[in-house]
Amino acid sequence: MADNKKKQIPLRLSEKLYNDIAAWAEDDFRSVNGQIEYLLTECVKWRKKKGDKNEE
Repeated sequence: MADNKKKQIPLRLSEKLYNDIAAWAEDDFRSVNGQIEYLLTECVKWRKKKGDKNEE
């Protein structure tokens, strides 16, 4: 992300989802936080590329 300022947010995940993301993060050599940020960034890029009418 180009913006160096990071917003901290509380996030609640089920234990299963957390464990799945943690395993995926380990495979990709990322922290769990880094993996979640990566996945969200990719989803936002995909949505913008798709041309969603609700994007700002």
